[in-house]
Amino acid sequence: MRKPRLLHLLVLIVAVMLGSIACGRRAATDNAAPPDVLAADLDSAVRPGTDFFTYANGGWINRNPIPASESTYGIGNEVQDDIYAKLRTISQQAAAADHPAPGSDQQKIGDFWAMANDTAHADQLGLTPLQPQLDRIATVQTPAEALVVAGQLEPLGVGAFYNFGIEQDEKNSADMTVHLGQGGLGLPNRDFYFNNEAGVVNIRKEYVAHLARELGMLGESPAVANANAAAVMKFETSLATASRKLADLRDPDRNYNKMTPAELTARYSPSIVWNERLASLKLAPATVIVGQPEFFAGLNRALAATPAPVLRDYLRLHLLAAYAPYLGQKYFDESFRFSSVLSGQKEPRPLWKRSLDSENRALGMVLGRIFVAAYFPPAAKQRYTNLVEAIRSAYRVRIAKLDWMSEATKAKALVKLNAITPKVGYPDHWKDYSALKVARNSYAENMMNASQWRFNDMLAKFGKPVDRTEWDMTPQTYNAYYNPSNNEIVLPAAQFAVPGIPDADLDDALVYGYSGGSTIGHEMTHGFDDEGRHFDAQGNLKDWWTKEDAAKFNKRAAQMVKEFDAYEPIPGIHINGQACLGENIADYGGLLLGIDAFQQTQEYKDGKKIGGLTPMQRYFLGYALGWREQERQASLRRQLLSDVHAPAKYRVLGPLSNIPAFYQAFSITQGQALWRPADQRVAIW
Repeated sequence: MRKPRLLHLLVLIVAVMLGSIACGRRAATDNAAPPDVLAADLDSAVRPGTDFFTYANGGWINRNPIPASESTYGIGNEVQDDIYAKLRTISQQAAAADHPAPGSDQQKIGDFWAMANDTAHADQLGLTPLQPQLDRIATVQTPAEALVVAGQLEPLGVGAFYNFGIEQDEKNSADMTVHLGQGGLGLPNRDFYFNNEAGVVNIRKEYVAHLARELGMLGESPAVANANAAAVMKFETSLATASRKLADLRDPDRNYNKMTPAELTARYSPSIVWNERLASLKLAPATVIVGQPEFFAGLNRALAATPAPVLRDYLRLHLLAAYAPYLGQKYFDESFRFSSVLSGQKEPRPLWKRSLDSENRALGMVLGRIFVAAYFPPAAKQRYTNLVEAIRSAYRVRIAKLDWMSEATKAKALVKLNAITPKVGYPDHWKDYSALKVARNSYAENMMNASQWRFNDMLAKFGKPVDRTEWDMTPQTYNAYYNPSNNEIVLPAAQFAVPGIPDADLDDALVYGYSGGSTIGHEMTHGFDDEGRHFDAQGNLKDWWTKEDAAKFNKRAAQMVKEFDAYEPIPGIHINGQACLGENIADYGGLLLGIDAFQQTQEYKDGKKIGGLTPMQRYFLGYALGWREQERQASLRRQLLSDVHAPAKYRVLGPLSNIPAFYQAFSITQGQALWRPADQRVAIW
């Protein structure tokens, strides 16, 4: 996945974003120079070989401080701001419609919007939307009962105790099966419970205070709330102790443990009767895939050692955490107060923007179907597909020329590459949302219904043929992903937008860096990174490498781990090179593929400068444009400890320091910060 923290739900409404791309892009109109976003955003006071990220983006960053309502700010926010006003108008018009047909898109969008923005109604209701669940939790007297109630909360998106899902079997991608894994934490991941960096210590302190305030809102006295918050923190810490570290979660073989539900009970969690737990969901799988079996042994111990009142508080707090943003103002305020500790955000985003974000979470594909029909014609989809094939062709050539890989492994790599399915722009088949109920009862109820709909949709997949046409992102999402089980790259329409500039005015160099290398090449390389390479052309977890080639790959990848481990964005917190390895390999490979494809274009062959920049300089600046982002230190801290993506700055500096073409384009010489000796540069793809 390319851009995890930039806007996840960006609606592509502006038609100027959707002109010619890929091989069909033109460098400029015949009589006018294009708007040169690359030259305009340079910080010429910084040398490219010293800090290329700041050289490329510093001009824009200096002009655009992070707004108080944001924890990060960059190109994704610009795309969002270009389209928010139009999406707001669409929603307002739907809300004002006179008697829309029940169950229609207009009715669902309008009713959702009306409730999301009716703060007075939410204040009046208070905790009423959650009362049935709170009453259920109040009946818990034993760990077994706590597990039953947790199972009832799961369809509402409340992740208590562990993670559950219906997903493709990693070793048989044609089967949809039950997956169980570690979970149940209130902080972003296990390291937040143990890291002793000053900022993380403060987060733990603030978290317990936050839990106490929420318990007060649920009716407990201050003294009792403080004691009970500490007890919940102790319980969560025991779950964190049993959890695997971030880097360890990326090993597909270690995190694949198939067993019967009875075996899971007998070997790891004797007090949790898994056949009963799954039967409550009307599931009777012969086997389940357990990601981290030792976690369930730890969960079993933690449940046995924890009094029932603490388990009740734990469940109440996780329920409130899931729905506080959709309740009355005081619940939102407390939720935001702690989220700002994690993100550094100084004030909430405006209500209407938060409403649009929620609307996309609940009705994303409904919105996507409407907007694609109006603003993303089939011809545009074909143009993006052409760019995918240009990158794929470059990868074929690059694999064939590798000097460290055997012919046997090359042949299988090419089979896998040729089998990658590109999904470009929007789905060919839209999901049926007729069962999703949206009304004007409450904001929280609409969010619950949306979560229940998603859960039911997931359950319905068990034992059914895999729908390989399905998308896990909406077309209006500013992101992209590679799915190893389907061996597919998914490229939503919004990902290709450059804010405020008609596509026809974007030259090939910028496009091949921004869209070709940074997005398409990146996702394609994920099929061959340290994790993706373990899956074959059919999407099965199966070793298709010779032992010698695997050893050579691992040795080269270890050099990249070492490089990124050395970066220390916050004193005392380094980048986790092993956890970020897949993304870093994909950035590096994507850049190389983009170069190879760009060198086949007329713009590169002509060699003419635009904005005083050579074609290859513009290519690398186009790549850096895709990572134009700044973030607050709190957000940076959270990312370093819980995200498999390195911070944006280092996703520019790291891979470029290994690419000879970059050295040539900007005359990088020994003594400059980005210069590495040739024998110390990563050389994988």
